[in-house]
Amino acid sequence: MSQELTQQWLTEIQALKQQVAHLQQERDAAWESSEKWRKLYNTEAEQRRTDAHLSKQTITSLQAQIQRLQGIEAAQLNDGAATAAIEQEIAQIKSTQELKAKLVAAIKERDRLQQALQKEQDEHAQTRKSLTTALGDAIDSLTRQRTETQ
Repeated sequence: MSQELTQQWLTEIQALKQQVAHLQQERDAAWESSEKWRKLYNTEAEQRRTDAHLSKQTITSLQAQIQRLQGIEAAQLNDGAATAAIEQEIAQIKSTQELKAKLVAAIKERDRLQQALQKEQDEHAQTRKSLTTALGDAIDSLTRQRTETQ
């Protein structure tokens, strides 16, 4: 009877050893998987940070360009020499045909500048939207990562 009991204990111990070995393998596999996901997350986060930084630089550059253009326009409007040059050019116009031609050229240039400004504003809005989306995605990913870790 005691030999039978000993055999049962040995069988039970062997089964428990196999369970422990299996659980250790599962733990190691889970650890490797978590390391893989952590690396992927870090790579993605770094890419998002780089994209956000580049977008921020682009926005800063565009804002500086807009301010510079606005400054040029304001300076031109308040520039006495420019006003005098415009008045001189107007004085040289001899006929209504010349006046019409100058007016058509000025209107075309105004339209071209309005289109360029609109394009610049649209690109600025798209950049802002892209940055906002990237920032939201990064925050969502970070929140998910923290939730999974806890």
